[in-house]
Amino acid sequence: MKYFLSLSAVLFLVYSFSDFTAVQKGYTPQELRDLYGSGNQSLWPKPHLFDEAKEGFQDIGVLSKPEFPVDNPYSEAKEELGKKLFFDPRLSKSGQISCANCHDPELAWADGRRVAYGHDRQLGTRNAPTVLNIVYAKKYFWDGRAATLEDQAKAPIENPVEMNFHSRLAVKTIAKIKGYKEHFQKAFGSDKVTEENIVKAIATFERTIVSPKSKFDKFVSGEKEALTDSEINGLHLFRTKANCINCHNTPYFSDQKFHNVGLTYFGREYEDLGLYNISKKNEDVGKFKTATLREISQTAPYMHNGLFPNIRGVLNMYNAGMPNEKRNRESKLAPQKSKMLEKLNLTDQELIDLENFLNTLHSYKYKMRAPELPK
Repeated sequence: MKYFLSLSAVLFLVYSFSDFTAVQKGYTPQELRDLYGSGNQSLWPKPHLFDEAKEGFQDIGVLSKPEFPVDNPYSEAKEELGKKLFFDPRLSKSGQISCANCHDPELAWADGRRVAYGHDRQLGTRNAPTVLNIVYAKKYFWDGRAATLEDQAKAPIENPVEMNFHSRLAVKTIAKIKGYKEHFQKAFGSDKVTEENIVKAIATFERTIVSPKSKFDKFVSGEKEALTDSEINGLHLFRTKANCINCHNTPYFSDQKFHNVGLTYFGREYEDLGLYNISKKNEDVGKFKTATLREISQTAPYMHNGLFPNIRGVLNMYNAGMPNEKRNRESKLAPQKSKMLEKLNLTDQELIDLENFLNTLHSYKYKMRAPELPK
């Protein structure tokens, strides 16, 4: 005996037994505007997450108030000292390179170059990321080799390709500048210049470099007209079909984990083994820290090697599933691209919407005049 189900019965069964998520359900532009612009994140459609992304997941949203570490609390005097040191080229051997060379406030606190250059115009191997919102970071450098922002601040001074100055000599140089004594006295209660206090001051200043509220922040806080329909659809795609939310989550727009996205260039020009160089674990070959997407429209070029000059090019690569890693048969190392990367089949309009959304993560241009340096 044959049994036939009506169309309505079939639909009832499908909707009763499936996880009716945002990925599966279509929303009108007005519904998306009302949900995402409600100011209530619990009303948002469910994100599309891989199992790998679920541990420690926090959805995107508005940045919280910056926090300073217990062993390096904030003070206005320390910030002011750190600002002077950040812009002071006398922390380099040549007397010509400061932290601001790679983190220029006129260039969204990055440098706009594929890779940074340093002492004797030597080129580095990686793109200089912005220090905007670095207070929210938990790991530092593309390969996570610095445990604290203070450690990160120290590294470029001693790096022979960057500022090329031994920390002991850098301390002696700053200590000879009489104008710095009063600033160290105000910041630390002593005019003695030490390596520890130099990096503490620089890190304190860097933690104050925070983006003002963006269009995205205003929209998800309840200003329903802050975004266009295209931008809102891009936000929805970001959290669902485009899979971006799996790595670019939290209000910082980075899970601060390390992933291989297929750009190891194994055995070829531009080869970079990333986290493996630090951990020496085979599973870490080609893994790099997820970059923040805040201010992303201002911080080109992109990726750890700076080989991608525009956002659309990066989106096209992700849409295609990113390149497959190639193994060098002469090496035991075998880079493995993240299983979260898959062909997305985004349409041209969806790619436009996604890019438009990413542009909403930019606030007004953050400019800062270089301070007058002590003499």
